[in-house]
Amino acid sequence: MELLKNTLDKVMRGLSAKNDFSGADPQQWLKKALTKKELQHIKVKYFNKGTLGLSVDSSTWLYVLSLKKEELLGELKKENPGLKNISFRIGEI
Repeated sequence: MELLKNTLDKVMRGLSAKNDFSGADPQQWLKKALTKKELQHIKVKYFNKGTLGLSVDSSTWLYVLSLKKEELLGELKKENPGLKNISFRIGEI
């Protein structure tokens, strides 16, 4: 039973670490780079190993933001040079 508890504790710490922005605030980066209308359709899901994961509420916004991906990546790198990539996924915001 104790082994199971320890294993679950490790898994839970690992899951919370994936959403750890390490003092960085990707939401603030996005506020500087996107319009208010664009911000209404996305949500930061994670920032891990240089990849910023964003959830988008529809395929339309996925397409629009994908077209701006390189421009957005360039703008966000000004805020955090450690950023390497942006990943968009359709999901809840």
